[in-house]
Amino acid sequence: MLHFAVAGAPLSTPKPGGTVEGIRRAHALGITAMELEWVQNVPKNPERMAEIRSTAEELNMVLTVHAPYFVNLNAKEKEKLEASKRRVLDAMEMGQLAGARSVCVHPAFYLGGDPEEVYEHVRAATGDILSRAGKKRLTLNLAFETMGKGTQFGTLEEVLRLSKEFGIYPCIDSAHMHARTNGAWNSAKEWNALLDLYQKSLGKRALKRMHMHYSGIEYTQKGERKHLPLKESDAKWKDFLKVLKARGVEGVIVCESPAMEKDTVLMQKAFDRM
Repeated sequence: MLHFAVAGAPLSTPKPGGTVEGIRRAHALGITAMELEWVQNVPKNPERMAEIRSTAEELNMVLTVHAPYFVNLNAKEKEKLEASKRRVLDAMEMGQLAGARSVCVHPAFYLGGDPEEVYEHVRAATGDILSRAGKKRLTLNLAFETMGKGTQFGTLEEVLRLSKEFGIYPCIDSAHMHARTNGAWNSAKEWNALLDLYQKSLGKRALKRMHMHYSGIEYTQKGERKHLPLKESDAKWKDFLKVLKARGVEGVIVCESPAMEKDTVLMQKAFDRM
């Protein structure tokens, strides 16, 4: 099954809000998944995580996590690199307690470095993170995201290469790919090519457990500027959904539109009608 997730507690969540009430509100709207937006910091309350998990299980809601933005696995300073690893591990640890299946991470910046050298730095950091995660018996997925600016490590080829090497799977953000290329990756032909490469890299079964992001997006020659509601963008989102349906893609697609639940429900209903 392909689950459509709202990115954080819906805007219409009753006050005082919060993740648990957000999960309940999303479920009431007919949404079947939610991404926990820990983009500023990771909450450290195990009891709260247990409450999130039990609520999601009660309502049969699928959860994913977005780790903090403040991660650079290509950081030159040891303390900054260690802090980045710690943030990823914290998101994985708390995510597992909350019952999430995958943690999305913005992996790195090139910092003017050669892409292949940067890849090796990110690769070494990833190996350390997963080794430490294994010692903590963390089993959820580490999903490196395709990124929206040319200054950021995170092309489709880079995240697929890392994922194949470590037995994980990435977070495919088609809007970021669209912005990074200043308008490409916005057609059925291109999305089929994306899925072909994904399948070639990770195997056909990998299409049954994908972690994706999607929204409209504003961009310039330098790439991503900001996310947009679907109907205020050039995103050919209906064609995108048709490709997912035709290819039998399953997993979670997180709608990162500023319209939040409105566009999440719009996508979900359109997909169900196909």
